[in-house]
Amino acid sequence: VWLLELALCVGVWWPWGPLRRIGTAQRLQLAVTGLLAASAVSLVKSFSLTSCPWDLQDFGGIARHLSHWQAQPDGGPGRCFPAGHASAGFGFLGGYFAFRDAAPAVARLWLAGALAMGLVLGLAQQWRGAHFLSHTLWSGWLCWVVALGVDRASRALRSSV
Repeated sequence: VWLLELALCVGVWWPWGPLRRIGTAQRLQLAVTGLLAASAVSLVKSFSLTSCPWDLQDFGGIARHLSHWQAQPDGGPGRCFPAGHASAGFGFLGGYFAFRDAAPAVARLWLAGALAMGLVLGLAQQWRGAHFLSHTLWSGWLCWVVALGVDRASRALRSSV
C-alpha cells in the first residue's frame, strides 16, 4: 500500500498509466487524499476509547463491551476504532473523485478496487478478532468523507485560480 502511495506521489510529476489521463491538480489531489485519509483514521484511533474484540471479556480479555459513542473507557487498552488496516484500502477512494470527470470508467474501477481492498483488509482483521464489522465500515465512511472534502477543496482552489 505504501509503495502504491509513493508511486502516486511520484506520479504527480511523472505520470504513469492511468495518471496520464488526468491533470497535475487531480494527480496531486489523489496523492494527498490517500495520505490524509490514513492520517485521519490514525488520529481518530489515537483518541478512541474502544478496545478490540480480542480485548473484550466475552473473548477472554479485560474490557467490557460498550458502544463507540458512549465516550467512556471500557477497561481495556482502547485505540481500536476505526479499523486501520481497512483504511489502507479505503484511503484510495479519492481516486474516484480524481478520475470521475476525465475518465469515468477508470473512476468506477478505482472506486471498486478501493472498496474491495478496504473490505478485504477489514475482513481479514475481523477474522483475527481485531475489529468488528462496524470498525471497518466507519473506516470506509471516514475515508470517503476525507476524499469528498479534498475533492471539494481542490475544485474550489482550481476555480479561484
